[in-house]
Amino acid sequence: MSGVAEEVAAPGEPRGEPPAPLRRNRDFFMLWFGAGLSMLGGRLSVVAYPLVMVWQGGSTVGAGLVGFAALLPTLLVQLPAGVLVDRWDRRRLMIWCDAAGFAAMGSVGVALLFGHVWLPHLMVAAFVEGGATIFYRLAERAAVRNVVHPAHLPAALAQNEARGRAFGLIGGPAGSSLFALVRWSPFVVTAAGHVLALVTLLLIRRDFQSERRDEPRSLRTEVREGIGWLLRQRFLRAAVVLVAATNILFQVMSLALVVIIKDSGGSPAAVGVISVVSGVGGVLGALSGSWWVKRLPLATVIILSFAAWTVLMPAVALTSDVFALGGLFAGMTFCGAVMNVTAGVYQVQITPDEMQGRISSVILLVTSGANSFGVMGAGFLLSGFGSTPTLAGVGVVMLLITLGAAVSPAIRSGNAIRLTGEAGGADREPDDVPGAGTLGGRRDSEEI
Repeated sequence: MSGVAEEVAAPGEPRGEPPAPLRRNRDFFMLWFGAGLSMLGGRLSVVAYPLVMVWQGGSTVGAGLVGFAALLPTLLVQLPAGVLVDRWDRRRLMIWCDAAGFAAMGSVGVALLFGHVWLPHLMVAAFVEGGATIFYRLAERAAVRNVVHPAHLPAALAQNEARGRAFGLIGGPAGSSLFALVRWSPFVVTAAGHVLALVTLLLIRRDFQSERRDEPRSLRTEVREGIGWLLRQRFLRAAVVLVAATNILFQVMSLALVVIIKDSGGSPAAVGVISVVSGVGGVLGALSGSWWVKRLPLATVIILSFAAWTVLMPAVALTSDVFALGGLFAGMTFCGAVMNVTAGVYQVQITPDEMQGRISSVILLVTSGANSFGVMGAGFLLSGFGSTPTLAGVGVVMLLITLGAAVSPAIRSGNAIRLTGEAGGADREPDDVPGAGTLGGRRDSEEI
């Protein structure tokens, strides 16, 4: 079967000539590195939020509320953000996001410097940072296809996934270690990262979007168009719903880890050690993503990942050993990274460029929108039942999700999807993507 991705050169790329190696693409490197700096800062603050509330504020409920505030923008601004990313200049939007993140995280750093921990302030700052991150992430992901040659898209997506895992690897221990050293420092470093990321944006020469010929329509119309497109993708819509359920469980896992370490007498630095080991698994999964793309159907990757999580998640309750916990989380992140790369290539190959922001926002809303309730619920569950019963419940729910994926006709139809690992497209059943002949764009996804 023919692919659905149109072979077009990135803006400024000579047509009809072999592309230069991706490593020589200066604009992609600046975009990749700048977004990585923002991710690193975000990782520092995410790690520091529960540490501030648990160690300094003494409240797991407070930690859950701050996490809720950080993830609430996913519910409130995700869909309009997707439309605005498709309408506005993406580079300028990303600059404003870095400015907002600098102001929010800088204010938290200053407050902690003077010894103040005020829950409403921390929640507001987390909300602003979370909202800016949504706009930034959508714009950066939509910009990728405009700064790389089509032949380099799979490699670029794998590098983006590896970047996220690697910066998460660094950010976890760095955030907890900085907090253990000076409690305000993770937020000040996050603010500085936003400034450096802003500088890299100013150094990129290429445009972040293709020319828009259509006049903007109403926000509701454009959002409805994005939702309608996703609903017509039989396999993708089923995968999105199932991944959304697993993402809620991972919010419980993250906070449970902090509680387990604290209850066993560990220090905040132990959370950083686990993040290192876990991050290695994610990096290895991302780097091996293209290998899996060429060898397994997308549905098989998803079902095998779910099955692995079903075993690994409840096993966390059986130990408090730092390196054992790190190994369990490493296995989970390895599977997640492989799934992200393979699904990212598929989505890139079927989504039109002019719908990148909208489709990404719809998928992110569904897969991550309930996370805010997941992390808040995690605080109450862990406070009321403790880590072992909570993690046992997580294992049962994950088992049900895995069985649902294995018997779902929509998911199993994905066994006909064989990704080429190149820009040409994905082989699949013709009815998997209604109207596939009209699709010529690419998408980047880190969620499924």
